[in-house]
Amino acid sequence: MGYSLDFGWLYEASGAIARGAAVTVMLIVVTTLAGTFISVLAAAGRRSGYRWLRLAITAYVEVIRNTPFLVQLFFIFFGLPSLGIRLDPILAAILAMTLNMAAYTTEIVGAGLDAVPVGQKEAALSLGLRPRQVFVKIVLPQALKVIFPALTSQIVIMMLESAVVSQIAVRELTYEADMLQARTFRAFETYFVVTMVYLGLSIALRRMLVSVGRRTLSAGVT
Repeated sequence: MGYSLDFGWLYEASGAIARGAAVTVMLIVVTTLAGTFISVLAAAGRRSGYRWLRLAITAYVEVIRNTPFLVQLFFIFFGLPSLGIRLDPILAAILAMTLNMAAYTTEIVGAGLDAVPVGQKEAALSLGLRPRQVFVKIVLPQALKVIFPALTSQIVIMMLESAVVSQIAVRELTYEADMLQARTFRAFETYFVVTMVYLGLSIALRRMLVSVGRRTLSAGVT
């Protein structure tokens, strides 16, 4: 018996798909901002003179990078309540995504920091700049220029991995797709449409990041 494609339900379902996509975009925007900020601090901390801080950050990076994101998500959402810490599904998703992304981008940012010639740091210090000023005004802008392509790819990957948070009932794109499939029994059509939406989001996100990066660099972040 042949299978007959039917996309007649798509018009009524477009609202749910749009809402799910909006939640997905919100998650990646918050995660990108928070995760990048944390990774800059962590990368700088790993190059500080405090051994205990270097060990703590290294342990965090290794634990996150060597355990499944789904397990990290479940630990935060299902495990922390055992200690009296209960988080809303969206907050749990943002926390898990941020910690996961920050661990990976810490390595990326660190590689960029190491790529900045030592002579530039020494020259800035010789001009009377404080170490913090040297990091913020001299080292970090150059590091970001070097790591921007890798950072962009990591952000897109994190956006795609956000589909996992549907497992804790966050109403993002994959969750809405699951609900639609359960109501319409049109699994092929549902997941085909959602796959195309994810593809479109990935392309749009990458182009937006490239555009923002070019404007930032042309404005003087070199």
